[in-house]
Amino acid sequence: MKFSVICFILLAGAIHAQVYTPPPGAPAQPAAPPTDSASRPASAPAASPLGQEIPLLDPSAETVTVGGVAIPLGDNRLLKARFEKFLSQPPESDEDAERYRETVAEILATISPFRKGGPDLYAAFKLLPTASSYPGDANLCSSLAESIYTAMLAKRDVNSLTKLNKTIEEEKRAIIADGDWKARHEREKDLVNAKSTNEKDAKTKDSQATGAGTNSLKYSETLRRIAEIEALKKANIVRTEAQTLQTKAQYQVNMIQWFVQRRYEHVLMAARFYNQIWKDGDITLRIDENSDVSKLFTESVGVSPTVASLDALSNEAIREVSKYVEAFDLMLSRDELHSASQRLMEAFALGEYLAPVATLPLDKKRRIADYVRDLHELYGTLQARDYTKTQELADRLKAAARDFPSSKVDSAIAGYTLASDLAIEEAKAHLLGGDSEKAAKKIKSAAEIWPTNPKLAEFRTLIANSGPLVQARNDFDRLLAEGNYREIARRQYELAPAIQGDATREDAFKQIIGNLTKIEAALGKAAEFSKVGQSYAAWEQLAELREQFPDDPKLGRELELLAPKVADFTKALDTARQFESRLDSQNGTALSWYLKARSIHPQSKFADDGIKRLVAEILPAGQSSPSSGDRQ
Repeated sequence: MKFSVICFILLAGAIHAQVYTPPPGAPAQPAAPPTDSASRPASAPAASPLGQEIPLLDPSAETVTVGGVAIPLGDNRLLKARFEKFLSQPPESDEDAERYRETVAEILATISPFRKGGPDLYAAFKLLPTASSYPGDANLCSSLAESIYTAMLAKRDVNSLTKLNKTIEEEKRAIIADGDWKARHEREKDLVNAKSTNEKDAKTKDSQATGAGTNSLKYSETLRRIAEIEALKKANIVRTEAQTLQTKAQYQVNMIQWFVQRRYEHVLMAARFYNQIWKDGDITLRIDENSDVSKLFTESVGVSPTVASLDALSNEAIREVSKYVEAFDLMLSRDELHSASQRLMEAFALGEYLAPVATLPLDKKRRIADYVRDLHELYGTLQARDYTKTQELADRLKAAARDFPSSKVDSAIAGYTLASDLAIEEAKAHLLGGDSEKAAKKIKSAAEIWPTNPKLAEFRTLIANSGPLVQARNDFDRLLAEGNYREIARRQYELAPAIQGDATREDAFKQIIGNLTKIEAALGKAAEFSKVGQSYAAWEQLAELREQFPDDPKLGRELELLAPKVADFTKALDTARQFESRLDSQNGTALSWYLKARSIHPQSKFADDGIKRLVAEILPAGQSSPSSGDRQ
């Protein structure tokens, strides 16, 4: 503060001894508060203090790759919610669930090409309603049965069209044969009849037989019917092919949908039924080349998807899920909860409906659920910058999981808590130094770094109590600059706490209180002398102290009050000093005035000292000076 600096400059320039004397070489201003040399810690970003770099069990990937094909997981938030629900659900290991899985296995075995005697489509078809009765099936087996039934009806219609085309073809051949015969024989008969008559009758017959043979209307009708039959046959063929393709496409839509939904067992059943319904060897999936499903295959493995590829990938996915669960069990037995939770998440994301995942015991899932809950809460506390709670959660996770990756969490906690604490300490220094603006900036930075720092409450208490302290320290500086040491002494118990910790101010305070205590003691003695009528002794007691503290107003005021009573004594001393201090010293005259002063106050120390000085100058060495017995 400017006023405090000016005060100390004025004090440093004082010439006379005072109640407070600045130490030699002391700076002209009070010791400055700690300089703001530390770099300001960077404010933590609102999104997250660590840039979201802590490895957390949060399904951030959008696909799971199986056999080179990336299977989409869908909405990750929904997957995460389903995973947390799965961890809290009992295993699907009751009798109904076991019967359902046995039924599915029986269907696959019945329709398998390795079945003894070959696949039995109708026997497998009859088992689908039984499987669809289980709630966990979600009626997908019923949907599969409807697709198979629709395909069989369509196939029956195709067979009917094929039989119709065969019948039409037979009709066409009969018509062609009849037409050919008539075209040949009717013309020959007309020519024979013409020869047996005269020329006139022959001309008449020719004119009457123009509608026979190839020129007859019946022959023209025969040709028209043949063309009509050919067109109808081609239309039926086109209709047959279109109906077959449409039926296959509708069937394949269900297969693809179940594959994307990770219902791999239903994909296997549908694929094997497909091969038994259509035995033409056409297994290409009829999907749009620009669709996401097509890209899953073309961009991953570079081939067009087929029914066989869906079958193979489903088998591979079922195997991968089993391996994930085996790895999960092993890691869980070693208390490696972090890796175990990741393996279980991968198994669930890939095959949440498969038996190894669905039958997982609840006690194992609860261990992972507790760990995942704490892990997600840890991530939330890091984002909220609540490092106290973060440390508590990190310690709990370390105790639960041997493989918990704590290095980044520990580094974040240590770095940000230290930065916040240092900012608070700097704010305290600025506050004590009277710079409230810098203190506010520092405390704001500390709060941004660690909003729940317990030291912020301490700083709030300090602020509540810092108003009087700052004012008291400012008053001390002002009184010190004015030389109003008596006021400092009067308010010493108020000012002492305000300057605590400041070495320069504490030293000044100690000097002032010590010297004023000495002055007050002398004033007390002088008052006692005055009461017993010894005004000369009282004055001399104060005058001697006045030489040390010429600026004390109370001391000067007491001397002024005693001056009229000791005027003759002070006049004799002043005159003696004047003669003694002249250039042409008149020691004899000065000695006589000192003797006169001693005659007025025989116990005068001032007079006795003056006599001794002058006698030592006047008399040769070895001669004695007037003894105290010669005093008059």
